[in-house]
Amino acid sequence: MAPSALRTRVYVDGYNFYYGCLKGTCYKWLDLFQLFSQQVLPSILVQRAGVPCRSELLPEAIQYFTARIIETAAKAADSVSSQARYHSALRKLHDGRIRIVEGYYSLTKVRMPRIDEACPGRWPRDCDRVPVWKLEEKQSDVNLALHAYHDAASDQIDQAVIVSNDTDLMPALRMIRAHTKVIVGLVIPTLDRQRLPNADLAAHCHWVRRHLTVEELAASQLPRVIHGGKKPTVKPDSWHAHPELFEEALQLATAVRGSRSAAFQWFDAPSPYLGGQTPISLMTTEAGLRQVIAYMRTWTAERSRCLGGPD
Repeated sequence: MAPSALRTRVYVDGYNFYYGCLKGTCYKWLDLFQLFSQQVLPSILVQRAGVPCRSELLPEAIQYFTARIIETAAKAADSVSSQARYHSALRKLHDGRIRIVEGYYSLTKVRMPRIDEACPGRWPRDCDRVPVWKLEEKQSDVNLALHAYHDAASDQIDQAVIVSNDTDLMPALRMIRAHTKVIVGLVIPTLDRQRLPNADLAAHCHWVRRHLTVEELAASQLPRVIHGGKKPTVKPDSWHAHPELFEEALQLATAVRGSRSAAFQWFDAPSPYLGGQTPISLMTTEAGLRQVIAYMRTWTAERSRCLGGPD
């Protein structure tokens, strides 16, 4: 007998996911639909009344809760444009399968207690107060909780998969368990195999996936270029591994090939001088990037007067 199907939606806390899995990695260009449909959900054994079940993703199966970065508080010059590209890529590739629900960032001037360096244990109430900028993401956790509860209470789903480790979601999970028959799964957005899930959240879930893996993220990357609309959406250069080295490699290849598009065509083609591998496949590690850069520098030095390019 074939396993019965569970109508499933996945509710992703974008802030939690970014800081738990993506910050400082080269996996930000992440295909959320592929990650959960091909990697995470097939790894979970779910039973209902003792009968094995499979997850059947509904339309708008991935509900992604996030907020637009404020340019004046962004950590990098391209943060705003890179986030916009990513959202555009998800919408183009997965129209009808991924829904992006936006809250907003609040940036306010407040006075807060400063840690007394001479006496770090001094209570905050006894410390001097200094003016600071306070940046907060608003509405995302509330939006996630309301959407998950609404879908469960209105009998749209049989399974809600919550991707967060935020205790603010605990009341919503408790209410879903108390008022519906929906199966609740919890995915902790971390690559740390030792990190424990929040006990308050886990207590209200039928199953818990304690971490994701680098291999799963690597296998779930969006295409570098996604066509559609007035112009294609391209992965930001700064989102590649070791962006400074990547930029150096791109400049070298562009100088030889004559354009960025031609440089990327060379990156995507197997090279006999790189063991038959494509340069782009090597450029995911520092060692691989340095190998590609060294080859291009050697080629340029030896054939600086040639009109052709690397083979």
